[in-house]
Amino acid sequence: MKINQNMKTLFLTFFLAPTLVGSIRAANPSAPTVTLSSNGILVCTNLQPGSVATVEFGAAFAGLWGNNWAALNQFTASSSGTIQTTVPVTNHPSGYFRVVELPAPTFTADGMALIPAGSFTMGDTSGDGIPNAMPTSVYVSAFYMDTNLVSYGQWQVVFSYATNNAYNFDDAGSARNNATNQPVQTIKWYDAVKWCNARSQKAGLTPVYYTDSALSQVYTNGDTDTVFPDWSANGYQLPTEAEWEKAARGGLSGQRFPWGMTISESQANYFGTNILYYDLGPVGYNTNFDTGPQPYTSPVGYFSANAYGLKDMAGNVQEWCWDWFDQAYGQPTTNNPTGPATPSPFYP
Repeated sequence: MKINQNMKTLFLTFFLAPTLVGSIRAANPSAPTVTLSSNGILVCTNLQPGSVATVEFGAAFAGLWGNNWAALNQFTASSSGTIQTTVPVTNHPSGYFRVVELPAPTFTADGMALIPAGSFTMGDTSGDGIPNAMPTSVYVSAFYMDTNLVSYGQWQVVFSYATNNAYNFDDAGSARNNATNQPVQTIKWYDAVKWCNARSQKAGLTPVYYTDSALSQVYTNGDTDTVFPDWSANGYQLPTEAEWEKAARGGLSGQRFPWGMTISESQANYFGTNILYYDLGPVGYNTNFDTGPQPYTSPVGYFSANAYGLKDMAGNVQEWCWDWFDQAYGQPTTNNPTGPATPSPFYP
């Protein structure tokens, strides 16, 4: 769920060659400082507590931003403003490491995080050959998004309000073991859209979705593909595909996942394979959750957040967006795209 807001993001960058110790801002004793030992222990101090820092490597250095940096891992700075990790100096005998820090996320009282405005490259930026995800530069205005997946408990509270106020749903929703802290599932797109309207009205906000172009009939019943959004309303809504992808990336660019280039079961709940080289597995369902009856979902908020403060942006359950599917991004414009007017005939 998201609402609109304006804000900018500050990037702080520090560089270190494998054979050197120091920070480019070492003249300021309170500035972040990076040290790297001969056995590959990298420590960065004086970060903002709670901020998210990414450790990256580059084989060559040509100007402040003139390098193709590869993310190694992402960390949340401790209460003392420190991160520590082991970097592969034996695999990189020459080159540069850097630490990129994003400010601590901004949250609202109702558990939403600010996603800052800006352009980003949407699509397959890692060269994995995904045919329906050609890299496209897209601009997205700032907005707020729930930090967690909608839990079964949260769904039930709004669902009860909705059904007591003339709303009708196809499915009542479900969750693993009916646990309130599990993500809600078995929800159709139509139900998700109507639930957003009910959540808005329950909170005293203006609903976003209507069944008429005059925006006078709030969408509360039935399954219709003719839904008219009021993008100026202050209520809850599904993110567009562009908004979702920007939020999921967590401020990183050119990476497969919100934390870097590889994935393992310590970072997300997914079905591992040994087919893709960046999947560190293990093979099969996540061993922390593959007991008892399916589905093997994990509780909302179980894994670490990305740099925007969002959790479960990779794995666990599929998430609904506003857009129809289409093979080309940036429709009808690359400035806050809302998707094509009709579904693609090439829908897989």
